[in-house]
Amino acid sequence: MRLTVRTRLTLIYGGLFVLAGMVLLGVTYILVQQRLPMVAGEASYYSAPPADAPLNSPENKFVQRVIDGTQTSALHAMLTQGLIALAVVSAAAIALGWLIAGRMLQPLHQITATARRIAEAPPDADRGLHERIALTGPSDEIKELADTFDVMLTRLDHSFDGQRRFIASASHELRTPLTLNRTLLEVALAAESPSEEVRQLGATLLAINDRHGRLIDGLLLLAQSDRPVSERSFVDLADIVDHVAVSDTVKVVAEPLEAPVAGNPVLLERLVQNLVENGERHNLPVNGWVRVRSLSRPDGWVVLEVSNSGPVIPRYEVAGLFEPFRRYNAERVHSPGAGLGLSIVRAIARAHGGDVHAEARDEGGLIVTVTLPRAV
Repeated sequence: MRLTVRTRLTLIYGGLFVLAGMVLLGVTYILVQQRLPMVAGEASYYSAPPADAPLNSPENKFVQRVIDGTQTSALHAMLTQGLIALAVVSAAAIALGWLIAGRMLQPLHQITATARRIAEAPPDADRGLHERIALTGPSDEIKELADTFDVMLTRLDHSFDGQRRFIASASHELRTPLTLNRTLLEVALAAESPSEEVRQLGATLLAINDRHGRLIDGLLLLAQSDRPVSERSFVDLADIVDHVAVSDTVKVVAEPLEAPVAGNPVLLERLVQNLVENGERHNLPVNGWVRVRSLSRPDGWVVLEVSNSGPVIPRYEVAGLFEPFRRYNAERVHSPGAGLGLSIVRAIARAHGGDVHAEARDEGGLIVTVTLPRAV
């Protein structure tokens, strides 16, 4: 059985109070017991029988019985009444200790509630880390703990904000030289009669430039989507699936059933597009296929499922595919993608209050399932 701090404090305080009361009652009992013979002797002086009466006379025996009975009755009454009084006062003291312990632990409940709200917030830094405990009251150890917790949240909040600002600023700044490089390469290739070596070199440099551009766009989108969506509108994933599920290289089978959600249309379209492009890119050389379907479940969730044919992927490798720049069995230099597709999908899903998971098909390829809250 798990005891709370309030219960343990109450039991400790109540136990100490009962122990102290029993010790006090025991000491009082001993002192009274030692005092009663003296009082009984004084009383027998005034009620003693005649001096010439024998010690075993009925008068002496009667007086002794009266004295012994009075002494025993007094001690028994004191012990009984004392135990009753101790039980009543102990119950009152335990109840009062319970109330006081709850009052003293109330700031800790506030700290715990704030920490729980932050921990249960979606896995983004903006929503939870902006909250503070802001505990008021005397400057004691509990308030010092709350203030320290607030300072930690402030530093974490600034750290995450700085990280996002850096990614966004770097992405914007890197776009300019890439655009300039692309323009210069296109001008060089458009010149009259360039040599075959120059054309091949220009095409290679343009491909590398495009890959860097996609990488920067992915970083920028990842920085923008890794936070809660504040402005939401009604979106039916079936419309997005019907619009995005198109490919020139593999067969795409779309099953767009009604799947209403509340979110950002641009981000949700990118989510579906990334999954379709990922299934198309990592597929079989011939006779490859991608299946996209959306549906609404009775439990209040909307499901988007994208499956594809492709190489066999070990199950222990699947979880790592959602990490940035992680691609299974692909070299970075030669891979057409930037390794951010599934990372962006996970960030967008969590920003909308949902999640994503994937499982490897025994025949090869993946089944990626996105769950989002259904719009009312």
